[in-house]
Amino acid sequence: MTSKTTPADAAQATERRRERRSRTASGLPRTVGLYLVSVAIGVVVWQLLAMRYGAALVASPKATLIAAKDLTADGTLPNSVIASGRRILIGWGLGVVVGVPVGLLMGLLPVVRQLLDPYIEFFRFIPPVAFVTLAVVWLGIGEASKVVLIFYTSVFIVTLNTIAGVLSVGESKLRAAGSLGASRWQVMRLVVLPATVPHIVTGARLAMGNSFLTIVSAEIVAAQVGLGALIWTSRNYGRIDWVFVGIITLGVLGFVFDRVLRIVASRGLRRYGVKL
Repeated sequence: MTSKTTPADAAQATERRRERRSRTASGLPRTVGLYLVSVAIGVVVWQLLAMRYGAALVASPKATLIAAKDLTADGTLPNSVIASGRRILIGWGLGVVVGVPVGLLMGLLPVVRQLLDPYIEFFRFIPPVAFVTLAVVWLGIGEASKVVLIFYTSVFIVTLNTIAGVLSVGESKLRAAGSLGASRWQVMRLVVLPATVPHIVTGARLAMGNSFLTIVSAEIVAAQVGLGALIWTSRNYGRIDWVFVGIITLGVLGFVFDRVLRIVASRGLRRYGVKL
């Protein structure tokens, strides 16, 4: 028996879409307003702290803004943002590309999970900063060492979240697909993978955050250009305002990256239940 969509059903669906778009449009000004209020409060608190402790310890918002303009004018800040952003995106992207299939295999095949689990559980507790020296010795001070460290900090997070997504699929769904004659590949593609997508997105977001933690330590040791190198150089010259510029830029860059990831995932993967 097949169901047919009546004109009334189509009209109701169209009306629901219009209502959702209307709610989204009406909520946008409120969201933007709350963001602006939150930022304003943060700037006021920042200014009060700068007045309380002095410029030697806390750079004021005005001093930080002037320093940001100077670093932008001579190209230091744009070059640092580009260098750090490129390293993060490459290392994080490789972590996602490798972590997802490994997590799917470990979740689907107990033998693979038992073989790889000791290594996953061992290495994920060793922070990337512990491997900075070895990365520089083995790979040099070029881009490879930084990218590998970011890959290292990303791949385990994505893998573990993917495994959790696979194992969360109900046994009844797997048996139902098998009883209908679905092959192992079809079960993975049509049942397991769609149910795992929200976990993969969560793992990717967490891995992105950890990538920003890693990039600073990697660039402090083995980079001439980058936000981590900028912060370290500023410390050596006693420029607290430059340090604040580097820290704030890291936060803004991370906010932008995560926001873009959320928008892309929520729009492109909504049918899989991704809601961010």
